[in-house]
Order: sequence, then C-alpha cells, then structure tokens
Amino acid sequence: MSSSIFRKKSIKKLLADAASGYSDAEHQGTHLKRELNVRDLTLMGIAAVVGAGIFSTVGVASFEGGPGVTLLFVVTAITCGFSALCYAEFASRIPVAGSAYTYAYASFGELIAWIIGWDLLMEYAIGNIAVAISWSEYFVNLLEGFNVHLPEWSTMDYLSASRAAEKVARLTAGGQVADITESMKNGAAAWANAPVFGNFKLIANFPALLIVVLITYLVYIGIRETKKATNAMVYLKIGVVLAVIAIGFFYVTPANWHPFLPNGFSGVMKGVSGVFFAYIGFDAISTTAEECKDPQRDLPRGMIYSLIICTVLYVLIALVLTGMVSYKDLNVGDPLAFVFKKVGLTNISYVISVSAVIATASVLLIFQLGQPRIWMSMSRDGLLPKAFSRIHPKYHTPSFATIITGIVVAVPALFMNLTEVTDLTSIGTLFAFVLVCGGVLLLPQEEAHKGRFKLPYFNSKFIVPVLFITGVIVFRTTIANLFSGDAAHENFPMFLFLILAAVLTVLAFIKNLSLIPVLGLMSCFYLMTQLGYTNWLRFLVWLAIGLVVYFTYSYKNSKLGKA
Repeated sequence: MSSSIFRKKSIKKLLADAASGYSDAEHQGTHLKRELNVRDLTLMGIAAVVGAGIFSTVGVASFEGGPGVTLLFVVTAITCGFSALCYAEFASRIPVAGSAYTYAYASFGELIAWIIGWDLLMEYAIGNIAVAISWSEYFVNLLEGFNVHLPEWSTMDYLSASRAAEKVARLTAGGQVADITESMKNGAAAWANAPVFGNFKLIANFPALLIVVLITYLVYIGIRETKKATNAMVYLKIGVVLAVIAIGFFYVTPANWHPFLPNGFSGVMKGVSGVFFAYIGFDAISTTAEECKDPQRDLPRGMIYSLIICTVLYVLIALVLTGMVSYKDLNVGDPLAFVFKKVGLTNISYVISVSAVIATASVLLIFQLGQPRIWMSMSRDGLLPKAFSRIHPKYHTPSFATIITGIVVAVPALFMNLTEVTDLTSIGTLFAFVLVCGGVLLLPQEEAHKGRFKLPYFNSKFIVPVLFITGVIVFRTTIANLFSGDAAHENFPMFLFLILAAVLTVLAFIKNLSLIPVLGLMSCFYLMTQLGYTNWLRFLVWLAIGLVVYFTYSYKNSKLGKA
C-alpha cells in the first residue's frame, strides 16, 4: 500500500489528459476556453495581491510591526520570488489546471498531492471569506458617505458583536469610557438592537453574502467575462493606489517613522499572516493554465511581473500609512480610508472606499476563479466526485464546482471574524509554496526550450551550508531558549524547521541541489513557524480530516490506482 499511495502521475500523462479535454460523461469533448495572455495574467496576479493586503490587513501588520513593516514586505517579496520562480518552472513544464496539486502529483505522488489539494481548498475558501468580510467593511463605509445607514447587526459577525458588548460593559463599569473605540460601540449596538428569535440574536454580515453571490455568478458565466471585469477593476485600483501614495506623501510626518522597529523584528514578523495572506495570488494564476493561450511562456512572466509591481506598491503604501499617523492607530479594517479621515481629508476617504469596494471585489473574483479549478483537477483524477469536473456546455466553466465554491464561502462569510481566518489562509499558502519548491528539486533535469521559462541553476553545495552554520552561530541563544520554559512544546514548528534546514544542508552538499528552490523551501517554512502554535494545530487537524476523506473515498476511486 505504501508504494501505491505515492504513485506519481507522469508529466507525459498529465499533458495527454489535458490535451484530451478530460471530458466528463455528460458533455463529451467540452473544453475550457483559452482566452488569457501575459497581460491578462499579470493583471490577475495584481488583482489577487493588491486588494486585501493594501486595503485591509496592512493596517494590522503596521500596528504590530510599526514603520518596520516595510521590511516584512521585502522579506515576503524575496520569499515569494523564490516560490514564484518554482511555480514558473512547473507551469512551463506542466501547463495544466490544478496549480500546486497538479505539480505535487507529478513530483511527490498521490498522497502528497491530495494533502496539498485539501490544503488549497481550505486556503482558498478561508481567503475568500476574509476578502468578502473586508469588502463588506468598505461597502458599509461607502454607504455611510451617502448617508445610507445599514443596521449594525446586518453588517458584522456574531462573535465580534458579542465580544464588543462585553468589552463596552466592562469598560463602562470600570469608568474607562474614554477607552471605548468606535468599532466597540458599533459592536455593542449590533448586540443590543439585533432581532431576537427565541434565545438567538440574528447578527450576520449580509453585504459579504451579497458580494459572494454576485462574484460567483460572474465566474460561472465565463472566463472572458471574468477577464474583462478583472482588467477594468485592476486599472482603476492601481490608479487609486498611486494617487493615494502621491497625496499621502504630502501629509507624512517623519517623526511617525520613529522608532522604526517599536516592537523589534519579532513585532514585524507578527504581521506575516496578514502580509502573506495577500500573496496567495501566485497560486490563483497557475490554476488558469488551461485557459491561457501560451501557458508555458505567459504564466511565468505573469507571475514574476505581478510580484514586482505589487511589492513596490506595498512598500510605498506602508511608508505612507505609518508616516501619516502613528502605527498605534492602525489596528483597523480599513486603514487607507482611516488615515485620510484622520488628517481631515474625508472626501478622499470616500473615494478610497469606492476603490476599495472594487479592489477587494477583484481579489474575490480571482480567488473564486481559482478554487473550482482545483476541485475540477482533483475530480478528474477520481479523488473527488465526478460532478466537480463537470464543464458547462455553453459557458465552458467548471459549473458545479463554481456553485459549491460560492456556497462554501457565502455561508461562513455571514458569521465569521476577519482576524480569525487570515492566519489559516497564510499557513495554507506557505505550505503550498513549500511543496512546490520541494517538488522542483525532484523534477528531472531538462534542457532549456526556446520560448519556455527555465529556472536558473545555482549550485547550493557551499552556499547553503555556510548560511546554515552562520545562522546557528548568530542565533545560538535563541535556539537554546527553544528548549526551556513551561511552553517549550509550543516551539515544535521551529524544531521542525531546524531539522528540515539541517537535512537540506546535508543534501545540498551531497547532491548539489539547485539554490533557488532550497532557499524558497527554507524561507517559506520559516515563515510558517511564525504563525503560532494554535494555527499549526488547526492546520494539522484540517489535514487529518483530509486524510480520513482520502482513505475512505479518494484512495478507492483514484483513476491512477484503477489503471
């Protein structure tokens, strides 16, 4: 059994299956449409990356790390750069939908492919939920500008309202009324005014439900319509972001940049979940391989171009935000609108709210586009029921998978809390990056082909050992402290990283491994260790559930196994 669960799907088989169209029983020969070029893919990458991060989670990241959060964007960009190059190598060799799932099937085998596919389902679903919640915040802010006031109980989740009501009651009882924030007041009002059915208060985020339904419909009716909508939204939001940067610099107070690292480098790293949450876009681009006109040339370019553009925008936005107001004030869900209100430019804050509504909608659009195609790929291989690979005969989209994606995102978006979902999305994204970087190391060496991307080879034989030894010497005190204290067991992610780093160092020396995927694997796994013990436990529980599903259904129905 151990050999069969790691059975690999050869690149030749993957390409042959894609060429045949994987037609399902109902619609023989129905293919996805090839509509996307390098410009479309670059804009899709920007659509997925510039949105949730710039318009929402960058505020929390700045609150944790201070002005030094700009370093986090640089670290993240370098880490994503390694991963993007590895994705590009896979995309040039295997231009098939499914992203990291498909790549893992070719390099690690079926069980690991299932694990990463199951991980991506969580990553996309939770990411979509978070973006829908963020969109709702901006939409409500926009309506307020037109004096349209939705009841508080219809615009937030139950847990946030409950917690806010408790905090307000506690602060009021303690005479600390000045510490009650506007968001606390809104939450308490939602709790107090919500309709009651028996013992249940109806508190739900209905705008989040609305946007998921609209986006799901757009993705359902075709890739061409999705592409046009994405391109238009991206041009608009890039224009607004550039305008925000230009105007914001006139209101920067350099004193706000001191201290640059108020909470040290560890404070900067606390924002990693919010930052990496935004960079899920690379995975989303690779799911569209079968809808690209020339995927082997255009997918790698689209990934790399979008990474460069997005990183520059993020660094500039972080500098403007932390320069306009103190980082201590940025623990809000709508940081851009907030800072312009803070400096008295209320009208601009409304313009930002309009663009944020559009920008976060474009992020949701790309995420909702990606998840059904992963489900489709897993279904084609027999690991999920056949219905998930059904292609609509008129719209040429994975119809059933798209509808299920909408339901899976829309219902939790009514009730979930933004801060509780981004960490799980980030750990899922990083895990996908780890496996893609590791998978490149297992691919056979191949000569470069004209017009196709080829990952540059740099020998890691001496570089990686030098980096490892230097790191151990510099951080020897920190490493020693991992083994002490009452909560030493909570450091197990870091123990795993040290073991992985040591093994990779030995393999790099013995086997002359390629440097870029090794650095990508190690840097992504290190960032995973920064996401906390609780998130690791939740992540491992989700993977354990996935293993149960695999051994009770997928293993028995695998087409590769039956063959």
